[in-house]
Amino acid sequence: MTPFFKTALLMAAMTALFVGLGGLLGGTGGAVFALIAAGVMNLVTWWNSDRMVLRMHGAQPLPPGSHELQDLVEDLSRRAQMPVPRVYVMTTDQPNAFATGRDPEHAAVAVTTGLLKSMTREELAGVIAHELAHIKHRDTLIMTITATFAGAISMLANFALFFGGNRDRQMGIVGTLAMMILAPLAASLVQMAISRTREYEADRLGAEICGNPLWLASALRRLETVASRVDNHIAERNPATAHMFIINPLHAHGHDNLFATHPKTANRVAALEDMACNGVRPSSFAMPRVSRKADSADRGPWG
Repeated sequence: MTPFFKTALLMAAMTALFVGLGGLLGGTGGAVFALIAAGVMNLVTWWNSDRMVLRMHGAQPLPPGSHELQDLVEDLSRRAQMPVPRVYVMTTDQPNAFATGRDPEHAAVAVTTGLLKSMTREELAGVIAHELAHIKHRDTLIMTITATFAGAISMLANFALFFGGNRDRQMGIVGTLAMMILAPLAASLVQMAISRTREYEADRLGAEICGNPLWLASALRRLETVASRVDNHIAERNPATAHMFIINPLHAHGHDNLFATHPKTANRVAALEDMACNGVRPSSFAMPRVSRKADSADRGPWG
């Protein structure tokens, strides 16, 4: 099963959950209302997703041409044959990054100050290429929609528990209550499964964009090691956005299971190393030269 087909099936399952819960609350009329509400929510989210998330995490724009990071993003975007996204920086010591936006023409990449301080140039190129892959595949829109659906299903379930649903149906009151309790859980599981699927695909395409899978593999190892020791307080206050980051910012230490928003890092690294052995060759991509103040470990020339 291809990643795109799997994502389509999971999205269909999320839609069915939303419409089904609406039908449970109000019969056919409830299902139709839920479907219309989903369309409206998705339209609003599609139009404002980048501004909402960037504002939520206190991301500040990087003026074009003012930083070597901008040069790197522009060069990688040309390699990916896509528009150059806007670049933002978040002030937090945890190394991390995410992409957002309704389409490649209105996209943004946000990185933390911790990422700029801890990555080598090659590792940073791998991280940026991963985020560009999300934008090129429109994962930013897919994940925003799934987050909206999951939140809406939880709201419908809470509304039903407090005010009652359509309990005259064959399921009876026990079945109705079970559906209201299980639907939000099922929606969260679907959302997490979609997130894991898109991460693997973004790793694959990101490795192709930067030209060397080992750059991203090295970045993921360093991210897991450093990020697990440093709190991201804004992300902790907004856990619904955790799936957008390249690595889980919430210290969940999740494994590759139903309840993980991200695949296990070891699995991602193994897949990238397999690409390096069997497919993608090391890149001749020349990154911008900068005046470096890195330590002996050759880290942090971007800070």
